[in-house]
Amino acid sequence: MAVEIPKEKWSGTVREVTLGATREQGGTRTRTLTVGGETAMPHHAFEGSFPHPPALALEVRDRKPTDWSPLLLQAWGAAMDDPAAWAKAAEQAGAELIFLTLSATLADGKANTAANARAVVRKVLEATGLPLAVIGPGQAEIDNELIVAAAEEGKGERLLIGTCEDKNYRTIVAGALANDHVVQSKTPMDVNLSKQLVILIHDMGLPLERIIMDPTTGALGYGIEYGYSVMERLRLAALQGDSMTQQPLIVTPGEEGWKVKEAKVGEGVPAAWGDWNRRALNWEALTANALIYAGADIIVLRHPETLRRLRGVVDALMAA
Repeated sequence: MAVEIPKEKWSGTVREVTLGATREQGGTRTRTLTVGGETAMPHHAFEGSFPHPPALALEVRDRKPTDWSPLLLQAWGAAMDDPAAWAKAAEQAGAELIFLTLSATLADGKANTAANARAVVRKVLEATGLPLAVIGPGQAEIDNELIVAAAEEGKGERLLIGTCEDKNYRTIVAGALANDHVVQSKTPMDVNLSKQLVILIHDMGLPLERIIMDPTTGALGYGIEYGYSVMERLRLAALQGDSMTQQPLIVTPGEEGWKVKEAKVGEGVPAAWGDWNRRALNWEALTANALIYAGADIIVLRHPETLRRLRGVVDALMAA
């Protein structure tokens, strides 16, 4: 006797957003990256379509970080001494997007400058043909100065720029409007705040097809359950037809995973914690894996081995 499996029917669709511009489109990228377009809950392929797989990005800094794990320094080696070389290495490792984070200070401790931001963005654009995201250090005044300069330097490249938060979204959105970029909208694990910021950004005249939403997440064991729940509720609202929640989602499990003690600490921990390298990689990979199942469209990682592992997960999901 045949049994009919009940299926959910949805009225909404996640928007498609494209990053990067080829020469024919006015940029210099060798490829573009389109995310979104889902018509069902994450990876329920039996209920809807998933035209674009989750995209895997690698984070690159404008200078070698002093606060990253020695395991990450070992993985990237001398490439971290130059952002262009680092971007090339990230592309060779399989990244589909370079996620460039600008620091608040230069290597000598002085404040970062708009001129340096421009120079770094230009070097990275010339080093790789991948689409590029350029994100500030997370301090409103510094972000405004650096990201506006980066947006001008990357005019026509359809960068993802940010981070747009409630305190500084106006300046960054203006930079995106003037230079044809996409923005990253970030709010602290709250469905209503996520929606409200998208509304505010859109009210400035930026098309909804140029907004990617960062709902903020925690690492495995550090709030990931709540972050997962927020992403799930955003996706439910989107599929039910709420236009202002229908943005693709970007998450940063690399940043979150590598700042917890289980990944950071290699000595003076219980023997039951096991091998440090294996533990740290697992923390990033399992955090990222959970967020893929929560509906993330762009996953920003730090370790090339984690990207290799996640590539297998994404390929298996899309083949199912």
